[in-house]
Amino acid sequence: MSADEPPQVRLRTDELPRGPWVYGRQVQDRDLAHAGVAPGALVEVSDHSGRFVGHALWNPRSDIRLRWLSRGKRTDLREPGRFLEARLRAAYKLRARTLGLEAVTDAYRIAHAEGDDLPGLIVDRLGEALVCEYHSLGFALQHERIEAALEAILPDCVVLHRIAASARAAEGIDDDVVPIGPDRGAGMEVVVREHGIEYAVLAGAGHKTGFFCDQRDNRRLVAELAAGRDVLDLCCNTGGFALHAARAGARRVRAVDLDEVALERADDAARRNGLDVETIHADAFDVLRGIGSGPRPELIVLDPKKLVLGKSDLERGLKTYSDMNTLALGALPPGGILTTFSCSGAVDLPTFLGTLFAAARRAQVGVRLLSILGAAPDHPQRPDHPRSRYLKGAVLAVDP
Repeated sequence: MSADEPPQVRLRTDELPRGPWVYGRQVQDRDLAHAGVAPGALVEVSDHSGRFVGHALWNPRSDIRLRWLSRGKRTDLREPGRFLEARLRAAYKLRARTLGLEAVTDAYRIAHAEGDDLPGLIVDRLGEALVCEYHSLGFALQHERIEAALEAILPDCVVLHRIAASARAAEGIDDDVVPIGPDRGAGMEVVVREHGIEYAVLAGAGHKTGFFCDQRDNRRLVAELAAGRDVLDLCCNTGGFALHAARAGARRVRAVDLDEVALERADDAARRNGLDVETIHADAFDVLRGIGSGPRPELIVLDPKKLVLGKSDLERGLKTYSDMNTLALGALPPGGILTTFSCSGAVDLPTFLGTLFAAARRAQVGVRLLSILGAAPDHPQRPDHPRSRYLKGAVLAVDP
């Protein structure tokens, strides 16, 4: 962004594309490259007839050529720093005042990219750390303005930066675009609280921003189902579901993951909160196949990593979801409960539910759908961008 007049980009038609993205085939932008306009620049967008329609971040390295910032007045981006602070402040107000999240947690999402009209920018608050995760070259180039805006909103917090691994190639983001390293606090150790449970978190490192804020409400739901039951938390990461189940009075809790570092943090959290959780370093498939004729888990939580990165992965990823859920449903006794998730944005809810019902048929069990789950409300969705609701889940009860 610049205080000077932004470069001009023209759309190929007078019909405005729906949603927060505009693809390369919809844009006439060859002149920008010839004029030496840098990828990631703020541009003014006009329709084919030359009428001003808004501002966007332009990236010729990406198939997502434009990411809308504003479709309002030409003056909206006259002061980019103030614009960013106003938008981030509005997002923060929604979480702190409207949703009242600070009464129950200090780990929540402040900015959810397209859901908060900041396409390509995620900001999570993890205790005293604010982690900015960049999925857009344009926003990565604006890290100093974003940091200044966040420091004005939450002056007692430390701002960290990270580039999403998937964005490095897709957006053409070089490693030196955003300063990441110990001098910037990357990998900062913090303690966060959520509904009375404390976690030691490495903010800005590991999976996503360092903590799965999106599962907050679903962890409480599992706790409500766990009392008196034998609980198996698969792909547990740092043990969020397992810890809530143990505190709710589960008879037995096992937490399984292949990531030894994540399991160490789950162990630490269990000790920190005085909870009895058995951690197991193993593959979820191996654990499910090893459940024999003895006592079986009565509640299974299945929350694997993203299995479908894009359309090319869809068939393979759906097969993995199917196999995993077939084994889980087959491992449950009559009356058992499966809480299962997909965080793959490329898999829509009807497809995921269809996969689950097919898995029940393969497992030769009858099931009833008790609940459809999603991300916590600090991960909002605009109607024209359903992929903002990437997390989907279901609670299935096996027939007695």
